[in-house]
Amino acid sequence: MLRGFYNASQAMLIQQRELDSITNNVININTAGFRKDQIVTNTFMEELILVRGRTRLSGTFRQAYVENNKVQLEQSNFEFSESRFDMAIWGNVYFNVRTMTENENIYQTRNGQFELDREGYLVLGRAGRVQGQDGDIYIGHDDFVVDPDGTIRNDGGVIDTLLLTYIPPDADVRKISNNLFSYEGDEGMPEGERFDIIQGAFEKANVDANKEMARAIEVQRLFEANSKILQYLDAMNARSVSIAKSGG
Repeated sequence: MLRGFYNASQAMLIQQRELDSITNNVININTAGFRKDQIVTNTFMEELILVRGRTRLSGTFRQAYVENNKVQLEQSNFEFSESRFDMAIWGNVYFNVRTMTENENIYQTRNGQFELDREGYLVLGRAGRVQGQDGDIYIGHDDFVVDPDGTIRNDGGVIDTLLLTYIPPDADVRKISNNLFSYEGDEGMPEGERFDIIQGAFEKANVDANKEMARAIEVQRLFEANSKILQYLDAMNARSVSIAKSGG
């Protein structure tokens, strides 16, 4: 019975984590460049937590637990704005943004809703300055075009080329914010890797509201089912205690 208590309560914790992940995905459905989360579960053999002295294994039962949150990096749809400051990426590469904090970290993003700061540098809001091959990209004014390969031109001359980081679609990244990531893998561009920079558009969140709602309904039902099991086990335990006390 104690095993039943543990399993039901652990299942409820897993479903709660899943609901939290779904809720965060839905909240950020309109956040440009957002990448949805999905929890990853793992299992361990129950025998690992049994008391010592047992000479034989009792079975093959496995206990589940939440290992981590996996960021899903698949390509999303574009929204065309006709603003020359908006840029979208088709392919597995990411923009780089240097934070203006004391540490000056460089993070990756798919959010291409850029603008100019007061000094004329291309920035991603308050996140930091967009990086080119020569560092911070200085444009000065809004008269520029971006080629599909990331080259930024002004009056026929080259200003800079966007610094792009290749991240495999199945890679593990760490979220810094809803649309900033930290990737510590090999940043080299594979030979033959294709991508396009599309000016006048930005990439939307890769969240499908219908799928997330369907997942939420399923997870909620599992949560309620395990809650009822826990209540049933609690009633059985109370009944057992009552019988033991009465001597019957």
